[in-house]
Amino acid sequence: MITKVVKIGNSRGIRLPKSVIKQSGIKETVELKIQDSRIIITPVSERRKGWDYAFKEMHQNKDDVLLDDKELPHGSSWDDKEWTW
Repeated sequence: MITKVVKIGNSRGIRLPKSVIKQSGIKETVELKIQDSRIIITPVSERRKGWDYAFKEMHQNKDDVLLDDKELPHGSSWDDKEWTW
């Protein structure tokens, strides 16, 4: 596909057809890389999507405490006697 570079204020840009955006998975944010004189546009995934709900559920289930706070066997006598925290 060949397209023109257009002026956008002091910058330049290209228009991406709807079909290209749909096939590429681009939503709102992209990552731009320059590699071998090429511009690579990659969609940024929503990596933490749903984390807020998961954390609320963990809190309700009282599963959001530090492992060190639980009564689990850990460490050794060296940890208790020799190591300075």
